[in-house]
Amino acid sequence: MAERALAAALDKKALDPILLDVRGLCSYTNYLLIVTGRSDRQVDAISDGVMETMKGIEPLLGSEGVGQGQWALLDYGDTVIHIFQQAIRERYDLEGLWVDAPRVPIDIPEEARITIEDRYSRFA
Repeated sequence: MAERALAAALDKKALDPILLDVRGLCSYTNYLLIVTGRSDRQVDAISDGVMETMKGIEPLLGSEGVGQGQWALLDYGDTVIHIFQQAIRERYDLEGLWVDAPRVPIDIPEEARITIEDRYSRFA
């Protein structure tokens, strides 16, 4: 399930994906998928792409922030997906919050890797 959501996000050019295995750390989900979009429109496109891909495969149990462009959360039960703009992702720092969660090895295409310029472009 998480792999399908990841593929859908990458199809919409999501950046810097991280998949965390939180099975031993929380009771409400097994995996957290975190990705970044470059703009409001891209965050919305990524969330729409994931929802379209998952339709008929897994029911969407809940969502937050969809259509607002800064951040979206999609809850599919076993997998919760967070789609952030870079500055918002840094502010919430879910990777830091879940530092004890093992990272699931995933194949990240070169074009999905975030550069230092991307990470700090908001300061330019």
